[in-house]
Amino acid sequence: MRRILDKPNPHRDLGAAATTMETPPIVLIVDDSPTETHILSTTLKKAGYRVETACNGEEGVARARELRPDLILMDVIMPVLNGYQATRLLRRDAETADIPIIMVTTKDLQTDRTWGLRQGATDYLTKPVDHALLLERIRTLLEGPASHG
Repeated sequence: MRRILDKPNPHRDLGAAATTMETPPIVLIVDDSPTETHILSTTLKKAGYRVETACNGEEGVARARELRPDLILMDVIMPVLNGYQATRLLRRDAETADIPIIMVTTKDLQTDRTWGLRQGATDYLTKPVDHALLLERIRTLLEGPASHG
């Protein structure tokens, strides 16, 4: 699974055949905790992903529009814009609406999960996150249904 640079929508071309113009998938981590960001970044980089970061929801929305990452990991409790608000904004923007968003948060009530999914999150995991599970969910979302046939 790689992103092809010469395609107009990288979020739909991840199953394409390998070429020399490939780059690692970009994962944007939006989290206000430097420790959590470091832990997630290290895990993702070891798995071969390119990692970009943002420290609050507002910056996360701006970075998503700028970078058009292949996937976003979104915290919920952050300053300026929380993760629910940022996810809602990303889903309403045609440029970012199709980017998979996994909420990774300490908010672990069923109502929190339901609300996150209603705002447009693709998946929802609670902290401390199981890194093997996170990588599995990322792979599944990036590979898409075409790879399961």
